Amino acid sequence: MATGLIALLDDVAAIAKVAAASVDDVAAQAVKAGTKAAGVVIDDTAVTPRYVVGFAAARELPIIGRIALGSLRNKLLYLLPAALLLSAFAPWAITPLLVLGGAYLCFEGAEKMLHLLAPHHDDPAVAETGARTPEELEEEKISGAIRTDFILSAEIMAIALATVDSPSIWTRAVVLAAVGILVTLGVYGVVALIVKADDAGAALALRARTAVGRALGRGLVHAMPPLLSLLSLVGTVAMLWVGGQIVLHGLAEWGWHGPEDLIHRIRHGAELTVHGLGGWAELTLGWIAQALAAAVAGLALGLAILGALRILRPGAAH
Repeated sequence: MATGLIALLDDVAAIAKVAAASVDDVAAQAVKAGTKAAGVVIDDTAVTPRYVVGFAAARELPIIGRIALGSLRNKLLYLLPAALLLSAFAPWAITPLLVLGGAYLCFEGAEKMLHLLAPHHDDPAVAETGARTPEELEEEKISGAIRTDFILSAEIMAIALATVDSPSIWTRAVVLAAVGILVTLGVYGVVALIVKADDAGAALALRARTAVGRALGRGLVHAMPPLLSLLSLVGTVAMLWVGGQIVLHGLAEWGWHGPEDLIHRIRHGAELTVHGLGGWAELTLGWIAQALAAAVAGLALGLAILGALRILRPGAAH
C-alpha cells in the first residue's frame, strides 16, 4: 500500500513538473513573441488615440472599451483560428502574408507621412463630418478603428506565430491567445491613460490644494495636444519601420539578402561609433540606426506603391 502511494505521488510530481515546464515554455514564448511584435504594438498604441479625439469626455472611455472588445474579437475569434490553420496546412503562406501586410503598413505609413507634411484640408471625409450626428460619427470612428486594428492585429499574430517554435498546436494556440489578450490590455490601457490625461490635469488644476498641484494640472492640459501630435508621428514612423523590416526579412527568406544585410551593416556601423561606452549604448544606438534604416526603406516602398496606385487608378490614393 505504502509503495503504491509513493509511486502515485511520484507520478503526480512528474505530471506537475511537466505542467510547470509547459507553463514556463508558454510564458517564455509569449514574451518572446510579444517582444518581436513590439513595433506593431507601439504603432497600435500611437494610432488609436486619434479615433477618440473630438468626442465628449464622457464618451471617451466607452469608445475605447468598444474598440478594445473589437480588437479582442479580431484576435481571438478570427485571426487566431486562421493562424493555426495556416501553420497546420499552409505554413508556406505565412511569409507571403507577412510581406503583404508589411507592404500595406508601408503604404499606410507613407500616406500618413504625406498628410503630416501636407495636410489635405479639403478631404471629403473631413468635409462630410459636420453633416453626421454625434452617434453616427462615433459608430464610424469605432468601425474605422476596428478595421485598422484588424490589420495591425494580423501582423501581431503573424509575427507571434512565426516566433513560436513549438510543434504542439495547443501550445501555439495558448501562446497566440496570451499574446493577443496581453497586447490588447496593454495597448488600450495605455490609450485610456493618454486620452484621460487632460481630464485628470483639468481636475488637478481646479481642485488641487497647492499651487504646485494646480500648476502641474495646467501643464498636463497644455502638454496633451503636442503629445498627441508626437504620438501620431511616432505611430507613422513605427508603421514604416515595422513594415519595412517585415518586407526586408521576407525578401531575405526568398533569397534576396542584400537589403537586409545592408540594414545589418548600418546597425553594426552605428554600434562601432560608440564602441567602448558600454553594451547598452551600443545596443541602443544600433537599434535606433536599424529602425531608422528600415523606416526609410519602408517609406521608399510605400511611396512607390502610392505612385503606382496613382498611375493605375488616378484618385484612388490620396
